Amino acid sequence: MLIISYDISDTKVRTKFAKYLSKFGFRLQYSVFQIKNSERILKNIIFEIENKYEKLFTENDSIIIFHLSGHCEVLKYGYARHNDDEYLIVL
Repeated sequence: MLIISYDISDTKVRTKFAKYLSKFGFRLQYSVFQIKNSERILKNIIFEIENKYEKLFTENDSIIIFHLSGHCEVLKYGYARHNDDEYLIVL
């Protein structure tokens, strides 16, 4: 499972990103989506973020991907990559 959380200040970019994510999963909260995990889907989402959305970010925008599986991996984009706190995930 993937959990994708985002904080994007531009309304148009935020709306487009939410619509893009809704193709793959469903909204848990306003800026948090749950997506069924597959390597193809994850690669597609990362590609779109890196090639379309990240270049539109301001210094305060961020997307965080929680890749939950046998091992936990957190991918950070935008402002979120500067926050390297440890995470505790309770299921």
